[in-house]
Amino acid sequence: MDQQTFSVSNECKSILITGASTGLGAQAASYLANRGFTVFAGVRNISNVVPTSTPNIHYIPLDITQIESIDHALSLIKKHDAPPLWAIINNAGICVPSPLEMLPADELRYQLETNVIGQLSITQKVLPLLRYRKGRIINITSGLGNLALPYLGAYSIAQFAKEAFSDVLRRELYNSGVDVIVIQPGAINTPIWDKFLSVGRNIIANANSSLKRIYGRSFQTFLETSPVHAQASPTTPDHFAQVVYLALTDKSPKTRYAVGQDSMDFRTKARTLPTRTVDDELSIVSPRSDEFITEFSTKQTGNYYDKNKME
Repeated sequence: MDQQTFSVSNECKSILITGASTGLGAQAASYLANRGFTVFAGVRNISNVVPTSTPNIHYIPLDITQIESIDHALSLIKKHDAPPLWAIINNAGICVPSPLEMLPADELRYQLETNVIGQLSITQKVLPLLRYRKGRIINITSGLGNLALPYLGAYSIAQFAKEAFSDVLRRELYNSGVDVIVIQPGAINTPIWDKFLSVGRNIIANANSSLKRIYGRSFQTFLETSPVHAQASPTTPDHFAQVVYLALTDKSPKTRYAVGQDSMDFRTKARTLPTRTVDDELSIVSPRSDEFITEFSTKQTGNYYDKNKME
């Protein structure tokens, strides 16, 4: 343990982390526990958790899309012999990759239920406890909360929404003593990329032939290269955990922390470049013009256009 970063005051505080079974959430849970915090790690399936020797981590079943699960998790925390809850880290999330034209409505609902509505639901439940302790809310978004990329529309919609949710909540709680802080990680190699591939391939498989002709080539390339990019990223889960710790312990925390150079670059690009310039840069990911030209055959559209010409 790094003794220089350990604070005795941390021992008086409990932290709830959602989505803590693997990846960024699991790393943050371990990092914070090793620095004195009591950590309640919310996981969907307790049986999937790998046992840890790290002290003061307590795994609790938690599905933030289910109010009953949230209530049960909070009842477990209140019954536990631990310091009062001081902060929540809203880390649980999924990523649904898809061209927006191909995106099933149910997949978008699932994306928003997990990354936005569920986060708000659990935050509403813990706010009375956090107000009592004048604690903190840490919302994990993404560099894509600044810049929306092709084929990550559902995810970007959710992250932009969570950014707005964070700003509004921070302003509404301005005089309460509770601060709301956003952490925006860039690409990091975690198990989320396995799910990313399977979801994307399933969406392609279920799309109609017309949409496959337009988006199939470019979207498939996007699915294959995105995990490779994440694997090559110099940013690690430990970098993320360090920034979470900083957001919790800074006496005067920033409203936003970026994790990784790509996240910082997204923020700078979104704020400084003309929108059309960004569109041009990102167009390399999208379908070619000839793929749109071959979208319809005369047989499919001829009668429609002939009818409208007559009108």
